[in-house]
Amino acid sequence: MTDVGEHLHVEDHGGTRLLTIDRPEARNAMHAPLRRALRAALTEADADDAVRTVVLTAVDPVFSAGVDFKLVERGPDNAAGPADNPAATLRAMRTPVICAVNGACVSGALEVALSATFVVASERARFADTHARLGVVPTWGLTALLPRAVGARTAREMSITGDFVGADEALRLGLVNHVVAHDELLPFALDLAGRVAPTAAVGDMLELYRRGDDLTLAGALAAEAAFSAGRRYDLDAFTEAGRATAARHRGGTDPEEGPR
Repeated sequence: MTDVGEHLHVEDHGGTRLLTIDRPEARNAMHAPLRRALRAALTEADADDAVRTVVLTAVDPVFSAGVDFKLVERGPDNAAGPADNPAATLRAMRTPVICAVNGACVSGALEVALSATFVVASERARFADTHARLGVVPTWGLTALLPRAVGARTAREMSITGDFVGADEALRLGLVNHVVAHDELLPFALDLAGRVAPTAAVGDMLELYRRGDDLTLAGALAAEAAFSAGRRYDLDAFTEAGRATAARHRGGTDPEEGPR
């Protein structure tokens, strides 16, 4: 395990890089040094060909209380604006990022989770947008991302009440992909990360999904067609991958993984 700054741990598990926020004395709130460390670690992981997936989590008992507004009030060096934005770094990545939410995930932290490729939640996880209660507005993308995840009406209610949504309700709403027992959160997230396909097509798929976010259905279909037009494929590799995938889904033997 290595550290990026004082409050972010980095650990590799095969092709998965685990990033762990560790600032429990401040409810893992993201002050300027932590935000910089997180952006740097994500950028480095995305540039490392050996890293196939990233898992982002935090030490118990919470995921993060969001931006550390107590420090923001102390001067411009701690300001958190559009340019100081780990959520934007996440959204730009071609490497898949699984956000493993172990507890309360609030405001800026919710924007970070929404910007990940997908989200796994502990049964103890809770989600809230408290910007309005604090008398501020989001700057990391919440008003664009939250309605896309849960629908406009639910997003409005969450934002103007500041009410928490529990893990099971978050799953029902589509805010998270999975809810698991608290002790199983990290093993589950690492296992899920290991199931991501080990091909360059993963980054291409994420790029197409990103492009489609801003397009109509017709535009997204055209973008996909244009992206794939004229691309060449290794037929032997394609055939072998097809055999391995079929064997895996039959519960048989994947040549790369052995018996399942």
